[in-house]
Amino acid sequence: MLRPWPADDGLLVRLRLIGGHVTATQLTDLVGVAERYGDGRIHVTSRANLQLRAFPGTDGHLDEAALLALESTGLLPTRTHELMRNVMISPRTGIAGGRADLTPLGRDLDARLCADPALAHVPGKFLFVLDDGRGDLLNHTCDLGLVALDDTTAQLRIGDGWGEIVDLNDASTTLVELTVRFLQIRGTGPTAAWHVQECATPLADAHRPDPRLPTPIDPLPYGDVPGGRHVEVPATGLDRAAIDTLTADSDRLIVTPWRGIYLPKDPA
Repeated sequence: MLRPWPADDGLLVRLRLIGGHVTATQLTDLVGVAERYGDGRIHVTSRANLQLRAFPGTDGHLDEAALLALESTGLLPTRTHELMRNVMISPRTGIAGGRADLTPLGRDLDARLCADPALAHVPGKFLFVLDDGRGDLLNHTCDLGLVALDDTTAQLRIGDGWGEIVDLNDASTTLVELTVRFLQIRGTGPTAAWHVQECATPLADAHRPDPRLPTPIDPLPYGDVPGGRHVEVPATGLDRAAIDTLTADSDRLIVTPWRGIYLPKDPA
């Protein structure tokens, strides 16, 4: 929201969601903002985030009224760390399948990242990927992440390789420490690394992949699936009528990396 992308139809705004989680109230409020300032639609991205188009602004900055309206939805919890809050989590974690519920880990990781002023300088494309052990996100590249081995342990992902096995209770602390390490070794100026894999110095010692790691699985299909329903979002996005339909029976919605929205059967 603070660094929107200039497109032919106006400014393009991206709103980052931790694990894709968004409430019905937030979506309803957001489509109202889109109607007032943009093209009236909510779009989704392959990183399980939300995107709005055709917003007003000058010199690459949103008009203040539009920014305040977006901020009122609760989807901009921090202005300083907005760009680096890229945390992808298995969408059905804690709902159906998986080896561990990574939702609390995602929240804790976000809080710890935002609490460190230095981490506001992490590049906007830096991505955390947390797979709950079902293998649905194993094919997604990442800078840092983990894959649950059981309900208490996980193996770290570090760039294209594997790291140590950690206790899930300590995982967010370890991931933050590695992020700090990345900032220390990435370099400075125009040649600074944007991703872990680009660093000349390894971020941590490499480890062999644990034999308990799952096999990657296909993307979640659209339609009825265990634990709920996965709705495809068209390339044209979602207008108010579509948002009203999605939120009619569900207060909790989860944007997925497959350009869809997962509706749990029993929303909390």
